[in-house]
Amino acid sequence: MKLIIATVKPFKLEEVRTALTDIGVKGMMVTEIKGYGIQSGHTEIYRGAEYDINYVPKIKLEIVVTTDMADQTVTAIENSAKTGKIGDGKIFVLDVQQAIRVRTGESGEDAI
Repeated sequence: MKLIIATVKPFKLEEVRTALTDIGVKGMMVTEIKGYGIQSGHTEIYRGAEYDINYVPKIKLEIVVTTDMADQTVTAIENSAKTGKIGDGKIFVLDVQQAIRVRTGESGEDAI
């Protein structure tokens, strides 16, 4: 099993969700986050005053899939989240040692 952690722009969330549903991903966890990367924030003007915005709003997705679905899942996220501009996000893939469905006690791939 693989844990895929992806950060995407907030307005791309629904497009990413649709792409993942289309390939058979059954669930994901979504968190609103703030952070920065290469872009390291930006400047905005509000009522004539200039403000530095050091952290950019993002959406963090956490998805656990079977090992054989990992590449397909990463490709779906990459294709649906891409705008071609700085700040499109990152995708990380990690191994999952164990998964347990609390309600039924199922474990391993049966739990996802």
